[in-house]
Amino acid sequence: MPQRSPVFLTAPQVRATTLHADGLTLSALLAEPVDTTPRAVLVALHGAGMRAGYFDNRARPGLSLLTLGASLGYTVLAVDRPGYGLSAARLPHGLALADAAHVLHAALADFAARHATGAGLFLVAHSYGGKLAMAAADTLGDALIGMDISGLGNRLAVDPHQLPGPGGRGEWRKHWGALRLYPPDAFRLGQALLSPVPEIEAAQGPSWPALYPELAARVRVPVRFTFAEQEQWWRHDEAAVAALTRPFESAPVRVDRQPDAGHNISLGWAARTYHLRVCGFLEECLLGRDARPAHVARPAHTSGNAPRP
Repeated sequence: MPQRSPVFLTAPQVRATTLHADGLTLSALLAEPVDTTPRAVLVALHGAGMRAGYFDNRARPGLSLLTLGASLGYTVLAVDRPGYGLSAARLPHGLALADAAHVLHAALADFAARHATGAGLFLVAHSYGGKLAMAAADTLGDALIGMDISGLGNRLAVDPHQLPGPGGRGEWRKHWGALRLYPPDAFRLGQALLSPVPEIEAAQGPSWPALYPELAARVRVPVRFTFAEQEQWWRHDEAAVAALTRPFESAPVRVDRQPDAGHNISLGWAARTYHLRVCGFLEECLLGRDARPAHVARPAHTSGNAPRP
């Protein structure tokens, strides 16, 4: 009987790491493919009041984006956004979106200087993390392959005072939807992921609908939005979806829906399905690059370099 390749015998491991950016240290979780160079790097950005572990669902095997992505040949880097994790002590009030985007860019440049990045960077973002992804998109240049954003729209389905803030989690049940959508251990394990929402982040939250059009117009890479079937923070009716996609001037954009899921898709039973769709969209973006007509310049594949800050 032929011997199996070691890549199938050794499961990808998730480990803690740090990123350095303009005097700040950001904490992160990292999973890398076994015994092979990565096809690309999935950079995962969590939402408000959460941590990077949102993307490392351990309630059941197979639900973690980090282990799934690494098993499919990608490096997965889940970052504690500025104001969370190790940077919380230095940034007790958090950062405005533009400043957080600058820090993220510098942090990813630090990562790329020390790790192979394959075809480049692909942003996977949830809720408030999607705001940071859009704010940072144009700073990453040709290294950015695309973006996959869940749990974010541009028309609120709640009053601004219901949003999470420094004083509490807001209407916290809206994060979840029906309890049947989550494994029994999800809520116990999820307690370790909770983190206070920084003051500046909370204050800027209600202004998102006004900030959104300009940021969307600057995006140049393919974008996929996903709304959970039981998304309750953002409107996702036909009119809202049209308003969401209209401001994109130079980027292809699509909107999908994830059945049997609440706002926190990556913590629920639907996590594996959603994460496979994320990786499928990344593959579509890579295919689009490789299949471009010869007269259209292709972004160079990188082995360890990201755009300079």
